[in-house]
Amino acid sequence: MRLAIDHTTHYRFSGPVAQGLQRLRLTPKSSAGQSIVSWDIALEGAGREVEYDDENCNHVTLIAFEPGVNEVTIRCHGVVDTSDESGVVGRHSGYLPLWHFRQSTELTQPGPKLRAMLTSLAPGEDLLARLHALSALVRDTVEFASGHTDSATTSEGVLAAGRGVCQDHAHVFIAAARAIGAPARYVSGYLMMDDRVEQNAGHAWAEAMVEGLGWVAFDIANAICPDARYVRVATGRDYREAAPVTGLRSATRDETMHVTLAVEQQRVEQ
Repeated sequence: MRLAIDHTTHYRFSGPVAQGLQRLRLTPKSSAGQSIVSWDIALEGAGREVEYDDENCNHVTLIAFEPGVNEVTIRCHGVVDTSDESGVVGRHSGYLPLWHFRQSTELTQPGPKLRAMLTSLAPGEDLLARLHALSALVRDTVEFASGHTDSATTSEGVLAAGRGVCQDHAHVFIAAARAIGAPARYVSGYLMMDDRVEQNAGHAWAEAMVEGLGWVAFDIANAICPDARYVRVATGRDYREAAPVTGLRSATRDETMHVTLAVEQQRVEQ
């Protein structure tokens, strides 16, 4: 499948920004099941400083705001070819050892609510079957609903709320997968919706390591293993390591952010 993606983030500040830096993880990965045909990041009100691959093999673009700007626009657009690999990403590669992905983070620290949830997970030696069951358990435990959590909500906080979005489902699944002994990581990316082209935000899911298969992806929010409609962009132990945009700025009080995103299938000329 060939997917065309157009993703724009526009910031408007209440006053001139004296200084601002942002780290962009907005370039899709070349990996099993996907290859980049074309990709570009266009900037208004900012300029590129440096590009590099981080410890998670995410391609990072570091940008600096032009001094005194009131608005900054980041537009990513391109084309990615994908195939349905039944969620199997494959062998581990990169700079970090697998044990790194067994380590808890502030957002995925297991607690009493997570341990209580895991009492409902049937024991067994087949890890892949247990991970599928875990995905269903998390989806049944955490109702999909926006407005109850934010990017700082921990997996325990999500379970306390009983509601959350795709990011929250991923964090709870990751914390639980690590608790049963599987390395696990967070994925940020894009999903082509079946019922619309225009979207309000990107998507998030999780991956766990299964011996003999490698990394296997689970979209808990949609109760499916990612297929050809998905584009992997960045990975990390949690959202903070795979966030599309992070940064800092000075000398402004307030800001508004507006995101537009379109993901659609593109015809491939024979």
